[in-house]
This record gives sequence, C-alpha cells and structure tokens, in this order.
Amino acid sequence: MFPTILAVDDEVSILQSLSGILSDEGFEVLTASNGYEALKIIEEESPDLVLLDIWMPGIDGIETLQEIKKTNPFLQVVIISGHGTIETAVKATKLGAYDFIEKPLSIEKIMVTINNALNFRRLEEENRFLRKKTLEKHSITGNSPPIQALKKQIAVASPTNAWILITGENGTGKELVARTIHQMSHRADKPLIDVNCAAIPDELIESELFGHEKGAFTGSTSRKRGKFEVANGGSIFLDEIGDMSLKTQAKILRMLQEQKFERVGGTRTLTVDVRVIAASNKNLESEIEKGTFREDLYYRLNVIPIEVPPLSNRTEDIPLLVETFLKEFSKEGHCGLKTLTPRAIEHLKVYRWPGNVRELKNLVERLAIMIESEVIDEGDIPPSYKRKETISSEMGIFHVDSLKEAKKQFEKMYILRRLSENENNISQTADAIGIERSHLHKKIKFFGL
Repeated sequence: MFPTILAVDDEVSILQSLSGILSDEGFEVLTASNGYEALKIIEEESPDLVLLDIWMPGIDGIETLQEIKKTNPFLQVVIISGHGTIETAVKATKLGAYDFIEKPLSIEKIMVTINNALNFRRLEEENRFLRKKTLEKHSITGNSPPIQALKKQIAVASPTNAWILITGENGTGKELVARTIHQMSHRADKPLIDVNCAAIPDELIESELFGHEKGAFTGSTSRKRGKFEVANGGSIFLDEIGDMSLKTQAKILRMLQEQKFERVGGTRTLTVDVRVIAASNKNLESEIEKGTFREDLYYRLNVIPIEVPPLSNRTEDIPLLVETFLKEFSKEGHCGLKTLTPRAIEHLKVYRWPGNVRELKNLVERLAIMIESEVIDEGDIPPSYKRKETISSEMGIFHVDSLKEAKKQFEKMYILRRLSENENNISQTADAIGIERSHLHKKIKFFGL
C-alpha cells in the first residue's frame, strides 16, 4: 500500500505540480486549497503526511498546523512557504512540524524530505509499539483491591515529574512498579537507570553516581560518566536507598536539591534534569529515629509515597500470577504450557509467602520444570509450602500452625462465604451475621477481601 500525501496550498499551479510529481513517485495524493478543507480531509482520509503552505486565506498554515497536532499529534507535517523567515521556521518546528521547505520548490529536496519524514513516522510507530509491549511485559498482575489501588496510584503519579518513594517487603515488585511509572511517564523515550545502593561499596558509590575524571583516584585511567549524567532527561531508580551511608546521603541530598554536581576529581559543574524514583524495604521513619537515615533526604524523596502490598494481603491474585508465570516459562522454552489444579492453588493461597511474588515465581518455575505432567496437583506442592495442620470445611481448605491462626482463617472464610451468599452487599451481609456495617468494613479491609 502506497503512502498518502495531502498537499495544502491556495495556488492551483502548485497543487497541480505537486500532484504530478508525487503521483509519478508512486504516492497517493490528496489536495486542499485552504486549512479548513485540509482539516476535513485529514479527519476523513487519515493521510500519512501533509505538505502545508504557510500563507493561505482563512486560517493560515501555522493555525492549521496547531489544529492538526491537537487531534493527530503523530501525523508528519512539512511546511512550505515562499516567504520563509527563520522566526517562522522556528515557530513551526516548535509546534511540531517535521521540516520547513522554501519556495520555489526543488523536486529533489521535496522527495528527500518526504522520505525522511515517512521513515521518522515509521520509527516513531515502532517505538510506541515497543514501549507498549515493554509496558505490558512489566505490567503489574492482579485484580485484588490492594493491587487496584496500587495501579490507580501509579496512573495518577506517572505523568507528573514528582519524585516517588516506593516501600514494601522484599520480593513484592518495587522495581516493577518503578519501571511501570517510568514507562507511563513523558520520559519513557529517555533512559531509566537502575542503581542498587546496597550492592555498591561505600567507597565507590560517589564515582558510580556522579562519575569521575581520569586520575581522580588509583585505577581511574579514563573519564567515566556517572549514573545521574547518563539518566539526564529520564529517570533514575535508587533501589534500597536505606542502605546508603550517612556520608553518601549528604552528597546525594545536595545533588537532589540543586540538580547539579561535579564528577569525582573534577571542577566543572554539571546540570541534569532527572526524575528520582527511590525504593526501600526498610521503614525509613524508624531508620530516622535510629539516626541511620537523614530526615531531610527522606522528605526530599517522599513527595509521592507508594506502598507495594505483600502477597499475603492479596492472595486472590495468586491464580492469575501462577497462570502468567507458567505462560512466561512456556514462551521462554523452559517447559510446555502447564496448569495447576484448584487444590494445588488452594495450598498456595494459604501459605504465608515471606518472599512474596519473587518466591511464588521461583516455586512455579521449579514445579514447571521438575514436574513431568502437564497438570500439577496438590501432591506436587513441596511439604514446606503446606501447613502442619489442615482444617477442612464446606468453605474450603486452609492450613494453620496455631489456634489463633485457625480462628483468623475461619473468620476470613466465613465472611467470604456470607458475602457471596448476599451478592457482596455489605449492609445485607452485616445484618445476616449480626455486626455493624462499619465493623464489617474493617474486617474486609483487614483480611484484604
């Protein structure tokens, strides 16, 4: 299918010339004599590129360009004009024009510009597709209330430039949240640079973050750009920020306040534009009380706090997570596509999951590889993932270590059953089991139902 080009000019001779030239080159050609007509054709025909004259009656080329970009931001527009000025060219470029060609038109110049613009459009479409696929790959799996609330927070926070502090237990997916935020931000086409603050020795972290000049210290045989410099225009993810020393925290704070720094051993001040996303599995407020984390740094980072729920608070997501992991392993060629029986899933839903989603993924991968059968049953679940005592009832199966745990699990299952009987109507369920509506709300929140 040949690309379609819309030529817009109030001079009939120009339109005739462009139509002939472009048709000979194999393009489908549409024409319009003014901006209003052009906007109507764009809406109806969706051309691949627009050649747009500046000086026209009615709305001029600049106004038409603005209207085009409002509804078709990715449509390539090349401005043509016989009265071109640098000021007009700069204004058109800022408004989203791909290029600016002066009259009299050169056939060679037109063809080169059109082909470059169409190639640029193709690359943009590929990049948007890849970003979409990346976002899908790194999407947060689950439909439980805690995960729905998390997704809503991410959707609201991502398009802003606000700094974010992600907290949560090990294995909950804090890095996944950070990547999702970056992919949903306007910085998605710029880099996201990861820094594991816990993995870098204290004596090297300044060099890693700010870079160094040749000869700055023993072994620095060449200049090195730091993580902040590489992340310029994009985002930097400071994972396990709570493991930084107080000395490094002080230097980080200064850099974050000013967005300026010097390489180790250097004297030139570098300025960057970086969005900071930090994460920690520690309670940083407790660390502040202990004197191991700076309070001013905490408040600098904690503009938007996001807490990732542990897997034990969203066990209803386990079936979907298991299905997702099994499909992933199958695509990677680790094994054929396998399934877990409902009884096997039930065991996983009552396990405590101290290692959270990471632990679940590791277990599912182990089962997928080691179990030959296409169907994985409860007998295939390792003993360490089964509780010592089992309580069975018409409401299901759950495993407990103590009387206290048994009461908690029974109450959870009982409320689930009564909610189901009353079609999840809170008021009716509260009346049926003889408690206040507000009390039932608290129970539902406590159990993550």
